[in-house]
Amino acid sequence: MNGKLKTVIVVMALLMSLATSAIAGPLEEAIAAHNRQDYAEAAKLFRQAAEQGSAPAQSSLGLYYETGQGVAQDYAEAARWYRKAADQGLFTAQFSLGFYYETGQGVAQDYVEAARWYRLSADQGFAEAQKKLGLMYTKGQGVPQDYAATIMWWRKAADQNHSPAQFSLGTLYDLGEGVAQNYAEAITWYRKAADLGHTKAQYNLGSMYAYGRGVAQDYAEAANWFRRAADQGLDQAQYILGRMLEDGQGVAQDYTEAARWYRKAADQGLADAQFHLGLLYSGGNGVTQNYEEATIWYRKAADQGHALAQVALGAFE
Repeated sequence: MNGKLKTVIVVMALLMSLATSAIAGPLEEAIAAHNRQDYAEAAKLFRQAAEQGSAPAQSSLGLYYETGQGVAQDYAEAARWYRKAADQGLFTAQFSLGFYYETGQGVAQDYVEAARWYRLSADQGFAEAQKKLGLMYTKGQGVPQDYAATIMWWRKAADQNHSPAQFSLGTLYDLGEGVAQNYAEAITWYRKAADLGHTKAQYNLGSMYAYGRGVAQDYAEAANWFRRAADQGLDQAQYILGRMLEDGQGVAQDYTEAARWYRKAADQGLADAQFHLGLLYSGGNGVTQNYEEATIWYRKAADQGHALAQVALGAFE
């Protein structure tokens, strides 16, 4: 199920008790139709409830127009229904309308309006809106640039276990962007997000351990976090884990495993991984020595401007 649609459906279920009996019927039927994937019927029933003033139904109909589920995709029509629900105070619709104004989807781009709608949603405690509003303060879009406001809104979202907000707070403290650089504080927020499965937070936490920033240097712990991110498909983490396995840094040296992780990252187009996979084929480490295969990977990396790969390729040709 579409993530946004799932959120709206949940909100509808929570607000069903507030609906009049006349509206509750079509809403219940619309949810049932949606759940059995009869989207055309669901759209018809959502419209019936929406026209009777149900904010959750209006928001759901807006999302149907956004995704083209059960109706022809129409962003302007989606924005129209989102606005009806947002005007009634539905926080998910306010968030969606804010996103439309931020991106210029279905409406003329207007950062001031985007910030206004994000704020209305954020004030109701919606973590996604709090994260977005904080980002607008970082960029100075629709509001004056204000890192203190950014941190305030991201903390509100982070305190709700919103991992992207936790990761972003960690990044601010890591880089010293808008705040005094504080590796220990960065570690705190990276760890919170990493524990919730945020891939980039896991990678950044691994980097902190690898370089000893904010914590004692610990290659084994670094490898642990890189592996978690690598298992989720992050190419840079796969490459770094490959390097650690090749060098025996924080893990037992294992060329075969190094080659396996290099290949995963190389298949995603990461030039460093392509070059190092080529090196393994050249030397026959972890793979059967194969100069032709080495040349293939050197060329892939060289085509992306990787200087060492270009030198290696020149030596083969």
